[in-house]
Amino acid sequence: MGFALSKLQLESPAFKAQGEIPSKHTGEGQDISPPLHWTNVPDGTRSFAVICHDPDAPLVSAGTYGFVHWVVYNIPGSVTNLSEGTTEYTRGRNDGNKEAYMGPMPPQGHGRHHYFFWLFALDRELNLESGLTLWQLLERIEPHVVGMNRLVATYQR
Repeated sequence: MGFALSKLQLESPAFKAQGEIPSKHTGEGQDISPPLHWTNVPDGTRSFAVICHDPDAPLVSAGTYGFVHWVVYNIPGSVTNLSEGTTEYTRGRNDGNKEAYMGPMPPQGHGRHHYFFWLFALDRELNLESGLTLWQLLERIEPHVVGMNRLVATYQR
């Protein structure tokens, strides 16, 4: 399938699409991951991966752009939500070089940033090792994506 949007739907009870991320889920607040849930899972889904990326971050390095806030994968295909502050499943490395959620905290005065929470439905349980970067994860999952979609929210300091 490659990377193309599907009927898979991703939502959060903490904020609406294009809405403001509550301070609780930012680097200025409690810095805990928001709750997420999904529906319209494609047939054949065996696992999921979730990432959060800020393409508005003024960073360009090693052929990438923006800032990666969260990478989590090896989520079983029977799961349809991540609870607030979850530490379940396998965590990858964010751009703060930690295997954890790192909430939004754009530079002071930099304006409103957009945060893309991406959900990938995969046709296999890949049992990937922890610590993968976003780009390493995307390379490994691309042949197995059967559905994907995103929830976009904003935050400004």
